[in-house]
Amino acid sequence: MKYDVIVIGAGLAGLVATAELADAGKKVLLLDQEPEASLGGQAWWSFGGLFLVDSPEQRRMGIKDSRELAWQDWLGAAGFDREEDEDYWGKKWAEAYVDFAFSEKRKWLYDMGVRFFPVVGWAERGGYLAEGHGNSVPRFHIVWGTGPGLVKPFEDRVRRAMANGLVDYRPRHRVNKLLTEKGTVIGASGDILVPSSAARGEASSREVIGDFAFHAQALMVTSGGIGGNHALIRKNWPLRLGQAPKNMISGVPEHVDGRMLAITENAGGRIVNRDRMWHYTEGIKNWDPVWPMHGIRILPGPSSLWLDATGKRFPAPNFPGFDTLGTLEAIIKTGYDYSWFILTQKIIEKEFALSGSEQNPDLTGKSIKKVLARILPGPTAPVKAFMEKGEDFVIANTLPELVAGMNNLSGENLLNLADIERQILARDREIENKFTKDLQITAMRGARNYLGDKLIRVAPPHKILDPKMGPLIAVRLNIVSRKTLGGLQTNLSGKVLDSSGNPVPGLYAAGEVSGFGGGGIHGYRSLEGTFVGGCLFTGRQAGRALAKELK
Repeated sequence: MKYDVIVIGAGLAGLVATAELADAGKKVLLLDQEPEASLGGQAWWSFGGLFLVDSPEQRRMGIKDSRELAWQDWLGAAGFDREEDEDYWGKKWAEAYVDFAFSEKRKWLYDMGVRFFPVVGWAERGGYLAEGHGNSVPRFHIVWGTGPGLVKPFEDRVRRAMANGLVDYRPRHRVNKLLTEKGTVIGASGDILVPSSAARGEASSREVIGDFAFHAQALMVTSGGIGGNHALIRKNWPLRLGQAPKNMISGVPEHVDGRMLAITENAGGRIVNRDRMWHYTEGIKNWDPVWPMHGIRILPGPSSLWLDATGKRFPAPNFPGFDTLGTLEAIIKTGYDYSWFILTQKIIEKEFALSGSEQNPDLTGKSIKKVLARILPGPTAPVKAFMEKGEDFVIANTLPELVAGMNNLSGENLLNLADIERQILARDREIENKFTKDLQITAMRGARNYLGDKLIRVAPPHKILDPKMGPLIAVRLNIVSRKTLGGLQTNLSGKVLDSSGNPVPGLYAAGEVSGFGGGGIHGYRSLEGTFVGGCLFTGRQAGRALAKELK
């Protein structure tokens, strides 16, 4: 087969781009270093949350959203401050993406069979002024079927194209070099790895059994970010957040290694915003790990009391679910790389969700019966399993028992019972009235003005030390690696740019490797629902633009 395009990386962005190219009649070679079991990449593991603006789901929940409000929020989160250079194309991609989320995005997905959970989630609530970071309204739309449900229509399109002879998919092909001729990218070469029976996400062998070299009219890199490469994360760690943590767990498989970034840079592509990244602060160690240091992120409601490693309550607006990177900075600057939630049984059963398709079998399996069971007393089955088997949980009937268990778990004996009791009692006194100076309690009450939060997400405000609400629960929170916000700089057609700002002939990129567009569509912070959404948008944009270019 003579190829029109080589796509490197069979994650969501690669599948979308390949599907668009094949639909335009182009012949595509799709390469990936992992076995076929990992088709769909990180998106398969995701919760499947998508950022949509003024959707039917929002309107049914009484949410008044608009393109103008969404753009205001995006600018407040991004904080673009390199607009003449590194942020130039990222900001253009951001505006195009907000337009897409407001207009075509939902219908495009709906027409492929994608459906959404009716209650819209409120992620990254911000806690600042109107023009600051955060979503002013709920915009986190959960795909019915979570990550696998989002991957499936694109995998189906690619498999149909394979059956029609338009796509040649070759797993276990690891690219080591992009081939160039007189400055134009003309192909790729690398190693053929030994066939592997490793399940999705598991480490696969790196034994080499051959080599390859393929040529095409153009090449697109869709290989993902650096979230599984802690050495590279620490190398690029921004000092504005403090020193890189000594201990992190991994929210993505080990093969998310970022190696194609340097390979593409060697072929002339420019990497921008290396110091921008997105790591979560509410990570717990998976009691049943799939990959090394496998971490799961808690998606918290706003009620848990958040303490640093020494037992001091974080100041406003470092509340659960408000500002991921703001809280990350606060944690790192304590000199420790973990923190604590203290909460009650009543809070955990309503407010704890776990990120990831495998941690939400009801949504992933599209079971209405199991979803309805979430309103019953008690935590969900996956949360209950972590409470019983996870090493980061402490459960006790009294506060002295709880604090003793927390000190035993950390092994550092940093927590003073009297200090923690004083802070909890002070917080509990503020519950007596429906008005308070405690901004976290104000935020909790405010959240329940949104019907979705009141129904399934935010517990009625109550005293933590009320024995009727117990038992007491403490959770040690680890930093969990996740997303790369910088990457290969691309124009709005997905063409990779060089250090002079000119397109590298024959070279395109999409997805996380391109900073989800332009080398940094998010700027400094994400509004959430924009990572898999960024893969969808950049894969579609780059695939369609390249198909037209090849005409």
